[in-house]
Amino acid sequence: MRRLIYSQLPLPLGTLPRFMPHRKLSRRSGGHQPVDDAENRWPFVKAPGRRVYGRSAMAKSTNAISQNANIFRANGLVQSKLLWAGTRETSFSMRDRDRQPKFRRTGAKGAGRGPERGRDSTRRLPWRGREGATDQTVILYGWHTVTAALANPERRIRKLLLTENAARRLSDEAIDTRVTPEIVRPGLIDQRLGPDAVHQGLLVEADPLASPGIDALAEAGIVLVLDQITDPHNVGAIMRSAAAFAVKAIVTTARHSPEATGVLAKSASGALELVPLVTVQNLARALTELNERGFMTVGLDSQGGENLGAVILHQPLALVLGAEGKGLRQLTRETCSTVARLDMPGEIKSLNVSNAAVLALYIGASKLGLM
Repeated sequence: MRRLIYSQLPLPLGTLPRFMPHRKLSRRSGGHQPVDDAENRWPFVKAPGRRVYGRSAMAKSTNAISQNANIFRANGLVQSKLLWAGTRETSFSMRDRDRQPKFRRTGAKGAGRGPERGRDSTRRLPWRGREGATDQTVILYGWHTVTAALANPERRIRKLLLTENAARRLSDEAIDTRVTPEIVRPGLIDQRLGPDAVHQGLLVEADPLASPGIDALAEAGIVLVLDQITDPHNVGAIMRSAAAFAVKAIVTTARHSPEATGVLAKSASGALELVPLVTVQNLARALTELNERGFMTVGLDSQGGENLGAVILHQPLALVLGAEGKGLRQLTRETCSTVARLDMPGEIKSLNVSNAAVLALYIGASKLGLM
């Protein structure tokens, strides 16, 4: 029987190798010279009945291949190799540097790094560039979002990309760009934001706004508190409603909340420049501080004890909203001074969190005489 032996490169067309056993070494030569017999010559023969492109496939280099047998010694062992005609040998012995491990383990994490590359474990980075960090960049796009950012003196503009139509519209409405804009094609902004972003020909790279502390909130009006609401569209819509009802600030958690950039800023439609965004690490602790400062903290939940419209409200008021699905967390609910619900007359008793926010703001502003 014949057995195909696969090599790194294809064999000559129309040829098949014979059975290729290991070469026998002669005892008389000390185990270094091969025995020259017909069994170990490994010739290639023409495959019977095979024709390639109308011609018989001939192995022109079979003699050279069969004669190029070389015996070499590696690592003290006698091995045999076949130098194939027209190929490259890839089975050389391993060099000393190849035997060394590619990665060297050290005792401490980060050891061996230079001082410029190592990370200082004692330094805590501010969350997502808020608290006045200058190493973060906020992306703003859309007409209302960008024009509101240009009109906000607290917003530092780094870069402004405009299409020709957007630049002409800004010039017609006498809006100060504050920096020299770059006139680009709409496709360049599409590449930055994606095909689904409605940028209207405006894109800004800016620094994030500083996040005020919980103790800096004015003890008047209404404050919104968001308990791990992660959807940027919902948070942006809540910010837009908050700006419409003159909300003093929005308190949110550092974790499990969207960044104040991109989709959130676009959904807020400029409200990001009008409503301060307070970031806290522990929401229950922040609610406790608001309670101590005289805020009335009202949690909104479908399982609340009474309707929000029947609750006696007073300023300063903090309305606490939970995420869709899970609602308020248990510790958040226990920290609120009151838990109320929004009664609906229809068959559906629950609302989207952004719709619930605007309804609660309307009820609260009407009862407090802020309309």
